[in-house]
Amino acid sequence: MFDLDQFLADLKASLGERSRQAIKEVVARAVSEPGALLKVIGEPDKAGIKLLYRGDDMTVLNLAWNPRQMTLPHDHRLWAVIGMYGGREDNMFWRRIPESAGHQVELAGGHALGVGDVTALGRDVIHSVVNPLNKISGALHVYGGDFFAVERSQWDAETLVEQPFDHAMARKGFEDGRAA
Repeated sequence: MFDLDQFLADLKASLGERSRQAIKEVVARAVSEPGALLKVIGEPDKAGIKLLYRGDDMTVLNLAWNPRQMTLPHDHRLWAVIGMYGGREDNMFWRRIPESAGHQVELAGGHALGVGDVTALGRDVIHSVVNPLNKISGALHVYGGDFFAVERSQWDAETLVEQPFDHAMARKGFEDGRAA
């Protein structure tokens, strides 16, 4: 049975170990039984970002992606651990083009996550995300700090030029399923 308070306590204890592997193991346990998890956090009936915990030490989000929703390339400037409990999340990884005008990026690979999959992202990772399915996908996202207080970047879809992260546009993307 999934217990949200215990999940958060286990994450905090793992922070003390300073090990993303320990965080990854806690998230893996949570998403290994999606039915038990959903009984506590609720089956997503629409896309959105639900805050489960926010502190200087970490942020825990329940993200529900619209069908076919995608994001612009963006960074977090924090490490992250992502665990899928429903659907799929396809990550495309980007790398900075050295000495490019406008601090551009280029595609550098990708990784698809399905139900029960967990991955860790380093603090310097730049990625974009797509829910390729015709249904809502859900994931737990754990970040190594206050996700909403960090200055971040996103890259323009057409020019791939770096710009400040637009939180309002990202929220709107979850509301209407457009690129965010």
